[in-house]
Amino acid sequence: MKTSTMMLFATAVVPLMVSLAFANPAMLPKHPGYPMGKAVDPVTGQSLANDPGQANARNQEALTNAAMFDDNRSKQNLFFNHNDERLIEKPGAGLLPKVQGPNITIEPPVKEGTKVSAAPE
Repeated sequence: MKTSTMMLFATAVVPLMVSLAFANPAMLPKHPGYPMGKAVDPVTGQSLANDPGQANARNQEALTNAAMFDDNRSKQNLFFNHNDERLIEKPGAGLLPKVQGPNITIEPPVKEGTKVSAAPE
């Protein structure tokens, strides 16, 4: 039982730790953040800010930029349908569109329902 637990730990947790160790912060998107200026740790000399030099996040600008961030990937790109070149009008769901060329009509499959007498015989 101990061996299987250790194997599970090695296959699940170790790759996670390795991926965090090799993460590249330069690949993160640039965004306005909460700047701390040029605050530097007096002992190690490292910057105390997560994103030093970034402009301060203003409410409306930050919301607009966040809304536009993923537009290129998430917008809908439909392919051009060559059959749509003949369309004159699209009347709506359940109706045939009007097209250039022959006027095609489709008759309903049933013209009249069967009549049943109300009095049983």
